[in-house]
Amino acid sequence: MELKQAQEKVDQWIQQHGVRYFNELTNMAQLTEEVGEVARIIARRYGEQSEKASDKSKDLGEELADVLFVLLCLANQTEVDLQAAFDRKLALKTKRDHDRHHNNPKLNAPKS
Repeated sequence: MELKQAQEKVDQWIQQHGVRYFNELTNMAQLTEEVGEVARIIARRYGEQSEKASDKSKDLGEELADVLFVLLCLANQTEVDLQAAFDRKLALKTKRDHDRHHNNPKLNAPKS
């Protein structure tokens, strides 16, 4: 599915089930909350913090999907074509970062 299609699906869902979009500030706060939930899982599952029993049942994919849903809402309500923006950003990063990453000794060093 393209991002444009995902934006359309979210818009249809909002129209059918969500009544209306929350305002941009509320959605920004929601996005921050959802990113925090992702950070908690990553920190405890893959980082150095110990994972609490209550964290073990958390689904990282579900939390990432929550982030994506709110991000798509924000794109829709601010009239951002996320597909076009993503394509532009990927082209820029490809041009700017290709040699930089290949020449980065930190990325080429063997993992210890």
